[in-house]
Amino acid sequence: MTDDLVRILDGNTFVVSDGRGDIEASATDPTGFFSFDTRFLSRWVLTVDGERLTSLSTDDLHYFEARFFLVPGTGTVYVDANLTVIRQRVVEGGFREQLTLLNHDEHEVELTVRLEADSDFADLFEVKDALQKKGTTASQVEDGRLVLAYQRETFLRTTTISSTEPADVDEQGLTFTVRIEPHGSWTTELRIVPTLLGPDGLPLVPRPARGAPPLRNMLQDLDEWIARAPQLVTDDDSLSATYRRSLVDLAALRFSPIIAGSRSLPAAGLPWFMTMFGRDSILTSLQTLPFESDLAATTLRVLGTWQGTRVDDFRDEDPGRILHEMRYGEMTAFEERPHSPYFGSADATPLFVVLLDEYERWTGDADLVRALEQEARAALRWIDTYANLQGNGYVAYQRRNVETGLENQCWKDSWDSISYHDGRLPGFPRATCELQGYAYDAKRRAARLARQFWNDPAYADELDADAAALKARFNRDFWVEDGQYFALALDADGAQVDVLSSNIGHLLWSGIVDDDKAPAIAGHLLGPRLFSGWGVRTLAEGEARYNPIGYHVGTVWPFDNSFIAWGLRRYGFKAEAARIAAGILEAAQFFDGRLPEAFGGYERELTRFPVQYPTACSPQAWSTGAPLLLLRTMLGLEPMDGHLMVDPAVPMGIGRIELLDIPGRWGRIDAFGRGLVDVGREA
Repeated sequence: MTDDLVRILDGNTFVVSDGRGDIEASATDPTGFFSFDTRFLSRWVLTVDGERLTSLSTDDLHYFEARFFLVPGTGTVYVDANLTVIRQRVVEGGFREQLTLLNHDEHEVELTVRLEADSDFADLFEVKDALQKKGTTASQVEDGRLVLAYQRETFLRTTTISSTEPADVDEQGLTFTVRIEPHGSWTTELRIVPTLLGPDGLPLVPRPARGAPPLRNMLQDLDEWIARAPQLVTDDDSLSATYRRSLVDLAALRFSPIIAGSRSLPAAGLPWFMTMFGRDSILTSLQTLPFESDLAATTLRVLGTWQGTRVDDFRDEDPGRILHEMRYGEMTAFEERPHSPYFGSADATPLFVVLLDEYERWTGDADLVRALEQEARAALRWIDTYANLQGNGYVAYQRRNVETGLENQCWKDSWDSISYHDGRLPGFPRATCELQGYAYDAKRRAARLARQFWNDPAYADELDADAAALKARFNRDFWVEDGQYFALALDADGAQVDVLSSNIGHLLWSGIVDDDKAPAIAGHLLGPRLFSGWGVRTLAEGEARYNPIGYHVGTVWPFDNSFIAWGLRRYGFKAEAARIAAGILEAAQFFDGRLPEAFGGYERELTRFPVQYPTACSPQAWSTGAPLLLLRTMLGLEPMDGHLMVDPAVPMGIGRIELLDIPGRWGRIDAFGRGLVDVGREA
């Protein structure tokens, strides 16, 4: 169930090609060589004696390395082909490609090898929205290298291509005249280096080394990354494969913003979101805390540094607000997009406080909690002031940048994701239900931090009282009595947006649901309207806008389901949580262990496999984190008062689960899928 595109990546630098290794990108096609939101190669086509090649196989060696085995010709491939072409590429900052030709004939051969190269220097927003370029491109030969360039006023980007073997370089590519002895070989290495220059002519980001990237260091880093993670022991081979794939993809998605130095946080997903996202980085960090806590620490530090300080309508910025998205491309530079950074999300700010508390519970890192006290307080003030658009104490959103800002500023941020039962779209402001849960959870958690670390018990009491009042008000105003579920949102008039949606599962995770209402919520989540058999749909079947392949109106999102399962577990619905975990993990088998951003919400009985969503990001950070949170949920791993509780609920069919060497404030401990264990604190 995978497409024929080949992806390699390292942070926000990535290459997407076809199965031959070729790149032939159209204006709206997200293939090519990208770095910092710019496409530096839109054409990269290999021919031998004027012929395109046919792929025999492709090896996805590591997330940053791939190898293509090819033979000349685009027609029928014969087993007696006398020439093999191998393309091996590695990405790190720039990318390099080693090209090897093997002559299987008993005679010497002379070949013309050609690599055509070009770049449109498209901003990712231009690709996504099919927009035209405004600057000018140029191509020239300098000292045996091909230099592709783009300039718009003082905005300059270049791509420099060189080879280790002599080539005839022209403005459209490189040509090699190759002689290979009988049963001999020929090799050259091509280096593609992107450069981003500011108005002063200095690089905006460090230029990649001119020599070969340190592949050995990248391999060592990956080995160390996997070795630091807990070891999973299970009888289920597919679960083991999914777990390893998640760890490797998390390594691939690590992104180091300029202000973070060598520290990294999760980029959101390939191809559209290979950058810092407030919501996505926070939720992925929450999912992965028991496995790799450094991602959470960096996420908190960087988001705290970029926290809003002023009222800026263009960027939807407010004091205390946590950013939504940071971009580095041309459209951001010319303020044709507000992402420098853009603050248009209503959930990242309370989730920032949630992550800060959860991080301390796992790691015991009181220093970071104290260091970010003012940022956390500012986030809480934002909840009570700037987010209270209707004056009723609920977090709501309405964009102020009406041209390029996001209409929907919750996680379901597509245009039609928030609707009434009859399909109508409500006006603004909109107060979606999960935002209230996040705000409640943030206040409860911040109360703990205020008591234990900020030496402010009065503030803690105030936060607890505010949270209790919010919970009571919420359970009254959002409850749809006839349907026995919570409305998706309140509209601008305070009326219920009355569809049944997956958002109600996030309410369980946050703890805002009254205990007597929780059984009805669990019943809906596992009922036939929401649960497809593979997972919980974003919108219930029977709602007017329900579409099993609609982005937020009927598809199944693995990340969404991981938090729903966690919420069910919080309220004691262990069997229901295990059922969701089993469905999502079984679906992962059909995606080679790599869960996509979303897949179709069709009833499981209709298909033998989960149906792909056509434009889903893959890998995507919070989908990569979903199996990890599901493992935590199945094992019942929860930090409580400085102790780690282990209360397993493993789905039938998975069998034994053991998670060994879990890092945290307790030292490194083991959790077994049997019995209740309190490991206590390490002495």
